[in-house]
Amino acid sequence: MDRRDDTRNVVEAIKGDRHDTLDEATERVKAGGEKMKRAVEGDQMPLGDRIASHAKEFGHDLKADYDKSKRDVRDESV
Repeated sequence: MDRRDDTRNVVEAIKGDRHDTLDEATERVKAGGEKMKRAVEGDQMPLGDRIASHAKEFGHDLKADYDKSKRDVRDESV
């Protein structure tokens, strides 16, 4: 592997990291929004809506963790 390939790999890793960081942040904000929604509505929120909100929060956290893991794997390989 020559120096150009190494540089290209680093540049691609930086691009991918930036993209995954933005995706992770977006998902974390969405998860926080669901948690805040439940905190604000409190007992006024119907049980079914609370369960759905918990599921959405879990899904957003899962997506954020996936984006973080993609970054971690990419950083280990560079």
